[in-house]
Amino acid sequence: MRNIWAIFKRELRAYFDSPTAYVVIIVFLLITGWFFTTNFFLVAQADMRVAFGIIPFVFIFITPAITMRLISEERKAGTIELLVTMPITDAEVIVGKYLAALALLISMLIPTIVYTVIVAILGDIDMGPVIGGYMGLALMGAGYLAIGTFGSSMTENQVVAYITSWLMVFAFFLMDKMLFILPNWLVTPVEYLSIEYHFQNISRGVIDSRDLIYYLSLVVLTLMLASRSLAARRWR
Repeated sequence: MRNIWAIFKRELRAYFDSPTAYVVIIVFLLITGWFFTTNFFLVAQADMRVAFGIIPFVFIFITPAITMRLISEERKAGTIELLVTMPITDAEVIVGKYLAALALLISMLIPTIVYTVIVAILGDIDMGPVIGGYMGLALMGAGYLAIGTFGSSMTENQVVAYITSWLMVFAFFLMDKMLFILPNWLVTPVEYLSIEYHFQNISRGVIDSRDLIYYLSLVVLTLMLASRSLAARRWR
């Protein structure tokens, strides 16, 4: 844990020592704030459904931007070779960097609690779906970041890492939108693999162990693949 903590602090500091974290957070808040306030002023309706509806879509573009430099930048600069000569495993490098990206994503979500406060002041609010919605967003973001970490581990080019991660993230997002073209025997397994299907379940305020197991499995599997990808450099 000491090694993971050291990597985590180093990576999180790198985010906030550069414009990356501030640009990502500002862009995220501008987009989500625009849709929330537009719904409020034009439709005269204050609720969290709009925010919880737009944020998963914004995540598709934001999360690959957060993760694209995690491993690829280190590989391009050659610092990854120096890092792994220390008494630290590939898995610890991956987990430490991933947790820093997750911390940035949580930092990005925290200011949106203002929307909840506004809704609570202006009308009645059911806190069950709100808590479930934020929990679902955190889990969805965790899954996307794990996929992005894997994408970043496969290349030293940040642009390629972004595109690769975006394609994988978009594929998971799109799965439950394509069910109508699938044969009946494929509908259930593909729906279960869809990341938004599980988000919709949790955002209703119903915490099902199957949804938690799905997100945990997605994160663990993709981080294991990222660790394998990082270890594969030794054989090249």
